Amino acid sequence: MGDRHDRRDVSEDYLDGFARTLAEVSATGRRLTREELKARRALGEQAAEAGHGLRELVVAHLAATRAGWPAVPHAAESGLATLAAVEQAIDAFAEGYERAQRIAVRREETARREFIDDLLYGRSDLGRLAERAERFGLRLSRAHAVAVAECSSAYVEGNPVARRVEASVLTRFDSRSILLTTKNGRLLCVAPGDEDEILLHFAQQAYAATDGCRVAIGRPQHGAGGVVQSYEEALAALEMADRLQLPGPVLRAADLLVYPVLARDRQALVDLVSHTLGPLAQARGGAVPLLDTLGAYFDSGCVAAEAARRLSLSVRALTYRLERIHKLTGADPADPAHRYMLQTAVIGARLLDWPNRPL
Repeated sequence: MGDRHDRRDVSEDYLDGFARTLAEVSATGRRLTREELKARRALGEQAAEAGHGLRELVVAHLAATRAGWPAVPHAAESGLATLAAVEQAIDAFAEGYERAQRIAVRREETARREFIDDLLYGRSDLGRLAERAERFGLRLSRAHAVAVAECSSAYVEGNPVARRVEASVLTRFDSRSILLTTKNGRLLCVAPGDEDEILLHFAQQAYAATDGCRVAIGRPQHGAGGVVQSYEEALAALEMADRLQLPGPVLRAADLLVYPVLARDRQALVDLVSHTLGPLAQARGGAVPLLDTLGAYFDSGCVAAEAARRLSLSVRALTYRLERIHKLTGADPADPAHRYMLQTAVIGARLLDWPNRPL
């Protein structure tokens, strides 16, 4: 009983002047004035900002109409004018209510985007960032990992693809500990570092939703700075995979740590590629066909038939190319003693984009 009374009192706060207006309309048949409509919109905005439900407030307007109806003359024309005024009043009230909600949503989206930018770039005070993170479901005291999906077409916040992936992930897992967003045309998922199944499911859904994409998963890292580090690892893995033409839709930064090590000493890598593979440039057609042959041969586990299939060559043509490489470089791809040096040099050539770029 007390709850009902409280609700009625709250509703009456947003019915200010409504009964009086209806009484005037029933007596004169006039429509609501511009100022009256403006007042109803303002009350609708106030109700939305106070967190009241639109349904209960519409019901309150109808109840007030019913309560005042006996005082209305029974002439059909007067009744129709009253109903038209009720329609105007509720429509203006709902318009104000919805406008306030749209503004609140835009503010929330802006706050979320600012938080994501600060989180991924590490530009905010860590203590303040941790406080803001809890609002969006992240507890930065624990480890998190970031998965980044990249496709030929850009992901856009709120588009059907992003919404479909987000709905699938949040329906299956605890949405309070997961953050999904877009950044620079990529789709991101931030999840607890000890729940790898979330990131794998995200990768599967992103791949399925776009009919093929590539997803990189950074290593779990602690704290706000850890989210940035995991994100940057995932981005670096995507870039490395593109440069090295690595297969597979899902890449783990932890599995690619050897490549940054190779790239760290650029001069040593240049010397290795130049000394080991430089002679391939003397071949008819240049170094690219023979370099591709070595790449396919090593990627297929040094199985000639599989490498030939990948290159759309006969096994005989592939064998001829391997022999040509041996003759030019002095290193035999089929010899385990030479294989490691050649394979490392091929990786180095991809990292340096040789021979497209001079050493």
